[in-house]
Amino acid sequence: MTETQRTFVMVKPDGVQRGLIGDVIGRLEDRGLKLVAAKFVQIDRDLAEEHYGEHEDKPFFEDLVGFITSGPVMAMVWEGQDAVRQVRKMMGATDPAESAPGTIRGDYGLDLGRNVIHGSDHEDEGSWEREIDLFFDEEELVEYERIDEEWLYE
Repeated sequence: MTETQRTFVMVKPDGVQRGLIGDVIGRLEDRGLKLVAAKFVQIDRDLAEEHYGEHEDKPFFEDLVGFITSGPVMAMVWEGQDAVRQVRKMMGATDPAESAPGTIRGDYGLDLGRNVIHGSDHEDEGSWEREIDLFFDEEELVEYERIDEEWLYE
């Protein structure tokens, strides 16, 4: 059996402005993932710089920070078996032009800089823990069992 994991997901300002929060949540729930935390927030510059810290020396850093602080976002934590990989596959490639139809970015994104959604990197990089800690306190993560869990996993 695959390990149950948590992962960080954010509907970016373009997704919020386009009214896609519900669609994104619906897709993740339909997949069988469990929402354990969510908040609608306006990210300030300090948080944005910390969130995108690994890109600090890259030429697009200022554009990333400027965009993510340009409007509210929906920050979420999702849980499920192999959640990090599951969400990454559902999101599609970072560049929507390279994302397959049926993925979130493939269906809703048109531009690399406006690709609707952010999700933590693969599990071996550990970014999900850092990102969850940036946006949520431990007491904001809710523990519960969904009634369909026995039908989702062996």
